[in-house]
Amino acid sequence: MKLLKTAAAVATGVMLSTAAWADDIIVGVSWSNFQEERWKTDEAAIKGALDAAGAKYISADAQSSSGKQLADIESLIAQGATALIILAQDASSVGPAVQQASDEGIPVVAYDRLIEDARAFYLTFDNVEVGRMQARAVLAAQPTGNYVMIKGSPTDPNADFLRGGQQEVLQAAIDAGDITIVAEAYTDGWVPANAQRNMEQILTAQDNKVDAVVASNDGTAGGVVAALTAQGMEGLAVSGQDGDHAALNRVAIGTQTVSVWKDARALGKAAGEAAVALAKGEAVEGAADWTSPSGTTMTSKFLAPVPVTADNLSAVLDAGWIEKDKLCAGSSNAACN
Repeated sequence: MKLLKTAAAVATGVMLSTAAWADDIIVGVSWSNFQEERWKTDEAAIKGALDAAGAKYISADAQSSSGKQLADIESLIAQGATALIILAQDASSVGPAVQQASDEGIPVVAYDRLIEDARAFYLTFDNVEVGRMQARAVLAAQPTGNYVMIKGSPTDPNADFLRGGQQEVLQAAIDAGDITIVAEAYTDGWVPANAQRNMEQILTAQDNKVDAVVASNDGTAGGVVAALTAQGMEGLAVSGQDGDHAALNRVAIGTQTVSVWKDARALGKAAGEAAVALAKGEAVEGAADWTSPSGTTMTSKFLAPVPVTADNLSAVLDAGWIEKDKLCAGSSNAACN
């Protein structure tokens, strides 16, 4: 059921919203590709926040298609969504969906990935800092030698935010001649198989003379580790992010150096709460203005990430993020004893 629009602007200044009781709120979530492990955790947290508020959850999976995502969002609006959470498949292509939502008075939460539109509320972790954390951990483990940069999807602004943070940390070592970036590649769609293929080609081109890999998430790190293992090179310093269970096990056994943990439970909960607040025309707690690299001022909220290495694996165990048997399979790490 469509709700009547109100003439009052959302207190955050994002866009006009709808007047509603919480039990009239329907939050539509558009996932870019629900097959990735972490999104199921995000979804459970979003649903939990909506249940607590008495709001309804509906969703659609774009299956890595920007065209399908536009059709999905149109369908979510047709189903009566009074707020949208969008995990953009292609940030540059989702604009028409934001426009349609704005025309309908429906607030949009740009979830985890930037949609550079002042009408969207941007909710994510500090991805530049994630990049810094990745590079710091790899540099501490391997302070000299040949580095490879395996980046994220070229259609996702987060890929460049991460890469910028990585460069900030590595620049001094590059200038000193301690390390050399011998190759870098984007990973289409963040697909691990694409990262593996890129890494295989780089190893061939470099005659396996690679000492460390700064990979931008755990999926790409998995592809990198597979390529290294095929060459008998497992154990090189490799970064990732997301706290995927398989990646944390790689950290525990020593084939991945760091997974920057972004607690998807916290992000999903924050998204559900933000969507409800915006649908009610209220301000989002903890929100502030943020200016994008190209100068767009957006209302945003950033959560803090945590780098997980072999030295602090107990953090994810203590938080109940992963079960000990999954973390510790094949590992003699102290946290596993």
